[in-house]
Amino acid sequence: MAFSSVFNRSLFAGTALVCALALPAHAKTFVFGSDAKPTASAVVGNAVYDPAAGFGVEGTAPLLQKQSANGAFYYSVDVPEGNYKVTVTFGGDQASETTVKAELRRLMLERVKVPAKGSVTKTFIVNVRTPVYPGGKVKLKVPREVETEARAWDARLTLEFNGTPAVRAITVEPVTVPTLYVLGDSTVCDQSGEPYASWGQMLPRFFKPTVAVANHGESGESTFSSKGANRFDKIISLIKPGDYFIVQFGHNDQKSKDADAEPKYKAILIDWATQVKARGGTAVIVSPMHRNRFEGGKVTETLGNYPQLAKEAAAESGAIFIDLHDKSRVLYETLGPKAAMALFMHNEDYSKKDGTHHGPYGAYELAKIVAQGLREAKAPVASEIVADLPGYDPSKPLLEKDFKVPPSAAFTTERPLGVNQEQ
Repeated sequence: MAFSSVFNRSLFAGTALVCALALPAHAKTFVFGSDAKPTASAVVGNAVYDPAAGFGVEGTAPLLQKQSANGAFYYSVDVPEGNYKVTVTFGGDQASETTVKAELRRLMLERVKVPAKGSVTKTFIVNVRTPVYPGGKVKLKVPREVETEARAWDARLTLEFNGTPAVRAITVEPVTVPTLYVLGDSTVCDQSGEPYASWGQMLPRFFKPTVAVANHGESGESTFSSKGANRFDKIISLIKPGDYFIVQFGHNDQKSKDADAEPKYKAILIDWATQVKARGGTAVIVSPMHRNRFEGGKVTETLGNYPQLAKEAAAESGAIFIDLHDKSRVLYETLGPKAAMALFMHNEDYSKKDGTHHGPYGAYELAKIVAQGLREAKAPVASEIVADLPGYDPSKPLLEKDFKVPPSAAFTTERPLGVNQEQ
């Protein structure tokens, strides 16, 4: 069902006049603002999300000056599972700079600058999913995935507008595009709150609005537990020719006490890649990135045989291999032991830090390595990488001081699952 939402003047006003225009069943349009004109199907009410209406601002609507909000805000629209083209027109009476994230903090647009009284229109693709698939259902972690991570699985498209946002209009419509299905652990998944982030939720930023990224990774998972939770079954039910399956595990597999953990890890990766290829998709196996461990200025190995097993699984299954393990070593060693800490989760004074999980800056750099890996493998989807990432060399990284993506409003003190031995 085609679905579009258009907001004129302001979508932030707490007591906005909402008009739903009478259109064919395959299209729906919503108009917001004090200058909206009632129609035969006009709805007058509050712009805060209403389950009965199926759209609105999540939480309390921010204060408004024309199209400009006084801070970050979330807007949601109920939609069926699928990929959606979202077109946003930015701008207002004041100069603005807006960053857009979707669902569970997936970075979509970075720092869209608009001068006072100007306007700029941008488009991006958002994947919306639910746990159900034909013949089964993903076994979500309770309460984690049904509470703090609920946005990753609800039949609702949620947008986060951050920075100094000014938004004139939003259009949402279903679209059929190639999809990059991502599966992995807490170093890959969409992390729900600052100061954590993973490369999977940064990856959409580096693709044109011709490709969707669907990150099915989850904190605490290994290949074996992810398989048991039906996460791959959900993905394979959706894979179509032209789609990609990008998988990275190892951090939690490596901690298993199962004597057969290593051969099981390799066998599962090969099986998944084989199934994806049988559906006409392209499998991509990514070796797990290093932890933040240095000795004598060099990164030390903490993942045992797993990076090599990932490489072997790719070779034996005919999958694309991206050596994030080695490229992360180059990245960390280039920065050095002190500066590399900035790549990982930490608070402002580094009194709290993590040696496994990354912050937004580190996740951003690792996502570039993955995108560049697709380019180096000559994967067809590499042609859809954005123009402002013409190439990436981890020995020449962005410095932390130059990373300007504003933090999300959502913060967490909950450490990702599956880490009981690294600090």
